[in-house]
Amino acid sequence: MPVKTEPPEPLVKVPLLKRYGGVPPKEWRRGRGFSVGEVEAAGLTVKEARMIGLYVDERRKSVHEENIEAIKKWVEAVKNGEVSTEPRLPSVEVVKKDLSRPFKGKTMSGRKGRGLLRLKNRYTHHYKWKKKRRERMLKKRHEAARHKGGD
Repeated sequence: MPVKTEPPEPLVKVPLLKRYGGVPPKEWRRGRGFSVGEVEAAGLTVKEARMIGLYVDERRKSVHEENIEAIKKWVEAVKNGEVSTEPRLPSVEVVKKDLSRPFKGKTMSGRKGRGLLRLKNRYTHHYKWKKKRRERMLKKRHEAARHKGGD
């Protein structure tokens, strides 16, 4: 019976930083995924690697022998049926509209002056329209000139 385990972690070298005096605190760290070069050196395509449960970082260019060996061991374990895997396809990110800022061009003080920061009115234009209708009925001056000594 195959055992469900995690795939091997890709290793990347830690960059040399001035604050460490040219000597990194550790030589390796965990990467986001195996590079395309490492996957191809192990004899797989990017899609095949993702289907057997490996993360692939397409932005990485480096190729490390340790990662190639880890991929080959993982492929052998999958072929022999020792482990079961789930595909690691890239996630689709949905960018939502920012509901916390109804009027993108307005500063915080402008939104406060228009009464748009109250919790019940924050997500809607209806409050602004209702307020403008009320000002028209009361024959108040335009909102831009309201605070300059007018009614």
